[in-house]
Amino acid sequence: MTEPRYHINLFWSSEDDCWIADVPDLKPCSAHGDTREEAVRNIQDAIEGWLEVARDKGFPIPEAKYRPAIYAVRAA
Repeated sequence: MTEPRYHINLFWSSEDDCWIADVPDLKPCSAHGDTREEAVRNIQDAIEGWLEVARDKGFPIPEAKYRPAIYAVRAA
């Protein structure tokens, strides 16, 4: 079974002084790192853990639906 490919938001947090990565389709699923690369590696682990717990508990696995507004298709 192929896992959905979830959108990852990646941003710098001045308040936390680190990079934050979160997955809007998997509430709450986030991670951080001192570099962008570290935050992305950590969010991959967080996604795997989130999905594993959901499967173990019998919770539904959400579809990958989230897309930032910049990618929204608008009717003419």
